[in-house]
Amino acid sequence: MRSSTPRETTLGELRTSGHVQRSVKAEIRRNLLARLRSGEPRFPGILGFDDTVLPHLERALLAGHDLVLLGERGQGKTRLIRTLVGLLDEWTPVVAGCEINDHPYDPVCVRCRRLAAELGDELPVEWRHRDDRYGEKLATPDTSVGDLIGDVDPIKVAEGRTLGDPETVHFGLVPRTNRGIFSINELPDLAERIQVALLNVLEERDVQIRGYALRLPLDVLLVASANPEDYTNRGRIITPLKDRFGAEIRTHYPLELDAELALIRQESDFADLAGLPAEVPDHLIEVIARFTRLVRESTAVDARSGVSARFALAGAETVAAGAVRRAALAGEERAVARVCDLPAVVPSLMGKVEFEVSEEGREQEVLEHLLRRAVAETYRRTLGPADLSGLLDKFDSGDTVESGELVPSTELLRRIGQVPGLAKIMERLGMSGESPEQAAAALEFALEGLFLTRRLSKDVQGGRADGTATYRT
Repeated sequence: MRSSTPRETTLGELRTSGHVQRSVKAEIRRNLLARLRSGEPRFPGILGFDDTVLPHLERALLAGHDLVLLGERGQGKTRLIRTLVGLLDEWTPVVAGCEINDHPYDPVCVRCRRLAAELGDELPVEWRHRDDRYGEKLATPDTSVGDLIGDVDPIKVAEGRTLGDPETVHFGLVPRTNRGIFSINELPDLAERIQVALLNVLEERDVQIRGYALRLPLDVLLVASANPEDYTNRGRIITPLKDRFGAEIRTHYPLELDAELALIRQESDFADLAGLPAEVPDHLIEVIARFTRLVRESTAVDARSGVSARFALAGAETVAAGAVRRAALAGEERAVARVCDLPAVVPSLMGKVEFEVSEEGREQEVLEHLLRRAVAETYRRTLGPADLSGLLDKFDSGDTVESGELVPSTELLRRIGQVPGLAKIMERLGMSGESPEQAAAALEFALEGLFLTRRLSKDVQGGRADGTATYRT
């Protein structure tokens, strides 16, 4: 929540208030140190980097370094960069109407220097919130020097100004983020001749535009992201530019299962899907997390490409959507995801994975096998030690239980019948509710686990997309 805007509106009032001018990097250093001393979160919402990435990032920021975050896709590089804005002062003064956010104490553009000379302490001041001091550009091959640095504005020339007038310049994204943080995502995708334009920004801290005798000292923290694969497959960061970045920091996927689980819970949106909130039980989120980790570790998958965190998030949201769809079709009051919602994850996520050439044609088979492994591992951890004899007894007389995505929870419970120890099963799965939808989710997971540990058999009706299966002895 934003605090109220400071009251000073002129340079004179600003001086009287005792305001101290600081550079962007000095602001970040001061605010980061304050948070380190107080124990406040430095990078809210960033999970799994506490003991690896963040200490390196904090050292780089304290040293005042421009930096590159290097890591595979979906490791949260952009998310991490955007949290740096929170280390800026909440409000900072700028000369009113300035395109490049000049500080009233030390204006650098021609317009603001002229106004300062004319108006003195009456120079108008406005306040810029830290959220507005962040600029970002996705590097693409068609990005031009004009986009990043600036170019001649033909409209201003047409208005009668001479071509050599510095005020005919239209500033690019970097100067417009002066006194802020500028991020270039996927830097190696930027054409090498365009990367050259950033050399002065990083070393001399100024920009040169066309043939103008224009020295524009910039106060900016420049942060870039890159994928290691980019260095060889799509482009590279030119050596002089790499040399000018003060720090290169490697990111990674979550190292522990708990971090993967926390990330899925934090980022997935299960609320208000099609007007009906969806509940994805903890054991199914764990299945998705284990599945993601198994795919990353699989020899069938191209490790250089990586498996994005978006893989897990999309999987969890697909499972939630299956629950919402069933609730709508069956008229259920609650949308609770079940094991029968998992098979839909494989075709929906296949396009997010780069397989080795040798696995061509086997992509779906590989993912289905890894998903079964994830379910089995989750079952062993949660219900492996549990007494499921009450559920197994249901099949002693040769009975079968048919389940599927479109089988309502109440109908599934009717087919299974009363199960002794159901409360214990739900407790082990962390399900505290007593709704039929939750009970059905717990029992179906137990049935699938018994099948995967070869204590039950299962017949799957091929060619159907609703996950219909029959459990039997």
